[in-house]
Amino acid sequence: MPYYPSSKTKKTPIALGLGANLANPETTFASAIQMLSDNGVLNIIQASLYKTAPVDCHPGTPDFTNSAIIGEWNDTPQSLLTLTQSIEVLLGRPKKHDSHSSRVIDIDILLFGTETQNTQQLILPHPRLHQRYFALAPLAEIAGDWIVPGFSSTVRQLLQHLKTTSLKP
Repeated sequence: MPYYPSSKTKKTPIALGLGANLANPETTFASAIQMLSDNGVLNIIQASLYKTAPVDCHPGTPDFTNSAIIGEWNDTPQSLLTLTQSIEVLLGRPKKHDSHSSRVIDIDILLFGTETQNTQQLILPHPRLHQRYFALAPLAEIAGDWIVPGFSSTVRQLLQHLKTTSLKP
């Protein structure tokens, strides 16, 4: 699955969320990160692993392991989406899947520089980032000062707001 970036040379900072609750998430995350690196994501830094209760999933869904990575990408958000989706499939997630079910891997584009976008395929920043402890907590660990487009708040501020306005993160 070699990926060859376009001639675009600008490196854009990116943030990706990783989630899984099947197989061995730590090993799966390591494989996904290696594939991302092999296919053009540069300077990857990974957050710690977080165990979290499922959100918006079917009753009885096991807890998730979540993490986040930051890095740089020198192509479009759409090409990054294509790459992340192909990695999910290679690691065992069906191409067509129920987003409320258990999964071997989920890779979400949380942030793409300062870009905002709302297409049928991709919404940037991730549309529920500000509501998701399991995404904000690991991201705050490695990119707490990143200003989230559309919010004029940093990742850390959004996490703090979520903690103070929710009874349960």
